[in-house]
Amino acid sequence: MATEQADADVDAEVDGGAGVDDHTRAVLVTAVAALSGVGAAFVSQELTAGLPPTDAATSLTPVIMVFALVAVQPAALRAVGLLKDDFGAKDFLYLLVMTFGLWFITWGVLLTSGA
Repeated sequence: MATEQADADVDAEVDGGAGVDDHTRAVLVTAVAALSGVGAAFVSQELTAGLPPTDAATSLTPVIMVFALVAVQPAALRAVGLLKDDFGAKDFLYLLVMTFGLWFITWGVLLTSGA
C-alpha cells in the first residue's frame, strides 16, 4: 500500500509532456542560468580585451550584453520545454539574479587576475 502511494506521488510530479519532474526542472534552470552567467563573463572579457581593467569595468557593453542574455533566457528555456506556463516575475527575477551574480563574480575574478 505505501509503495503504491509513493509511486502515485512520484507519477503526479512528472509533467506529462516533457517527462521532467519539478526537481530536475529546477536544477536544469539553475544550471542554465549559472552557466549563462559564467559564459557571459568570458564574452565580456573578450569584448573588453584591449582595455585596462578600470576602463573595462566601467564599460556598458558587457552590462548590456548580460541583460540581453537574461531577456532571451525565458524564451530559450520555454523552447526546450523547461519552463511551465506559470512563469512569472519571481521566476524572471531568479534568472536575473543567478545570471547577473555569476557574471559579476566571474568577470570580477577575470579582471583582477589579468587573464
